[in-house]
Amino acid sequence: MKLMMIGAHPDDADLRAGGIAARYVERGGEAMLVSVTNGNAGHQEMAPDALAVRRKEEARRAGEVIGVDYVVLDHPDARLTPSVEVREELIGMIRAYRPDVVLAPRPFDYHPDHRAVGQLVIDASYLLTVPLVRPDVPILERVPVIAHTYDGYTKPLPFRADVVVDVDEYFEAQCRMTACHESQFFEWLPYNGGILDQVPATEPERWEWHVERMKRRLGFLADKYREAFVQRYGEEHGRRVFCGEVFELCEYGGRPDAETIERLFPR
Repeated sequence: MKLMMIGAHPDDADLRAGGIAARYVERGGEAMLVSVTNGNAGHQEMAPDALAVRRKEEARRAGEVIGVDYVVLDHPDARLTPSVEVREELIGMIRAYRPDVVLAPRPFDYHPDHRAVGQLVIDASYLLTVPLVRPDVPILERVPVIAHTYDGYTKPLPFRADVVVDVDEYFEAQCRMTACHESQFFEWLPYNGGILDQVPATEPERWEWHVERMKRRLGFLADKYREAFVQRYGEEHGRRVFCGEVFELCEYGGRPDAETIERLFPR
């Protein structure tokens, strides 16, 4: 089995779907993490060119944690649009990788790059099967299953948790992956959130600080969708999940039955 997670920025893919990607690899499948932009706007001090180089290296190291390729495309951060050119680039990548499932943000989000990626994946979906679009790359015989990663926005539609996945066993790996993005989790995001002064100075203290923040972030999803976890995993197991990932099936992708969902979103 193959999973492709397409995010807007380096760190989006591992933050939103690092657990399920790790599970694919552990069980003999494959996963590819993709950032459509180079992340060159996400810092309070660094110059864009130097930041792009740094963020690509951070992504490479994050991918190494679970043994996957982390591909960073060279589109400028904060300037991404759902253009024909980028759409056809993604069509070529998806066809070449031939994933069983594609994960991406919804086209409803606070960040224009996130919205653009969601729209790009939706727009690419049917065209994956059209021979005269990107004729240099063989078509897919059918559209893969597409699922959206979580967001908390309600306009025009709230997120619907169609599939929940317990990724407790990969929590440490996900923390290690995201911690590789030092420019984000220890610099830019704390600065942007007004808590840069809370970032510890030493590496061991920063790790503990990061783990606690990840517990709150991923634990929030497990708590919010607790009943869905209970329904899928049973009462005892579902109640103790603390690290969850949730996905909304996209109607423009393949329509999976219950057996296919179990295969593509393994417990």
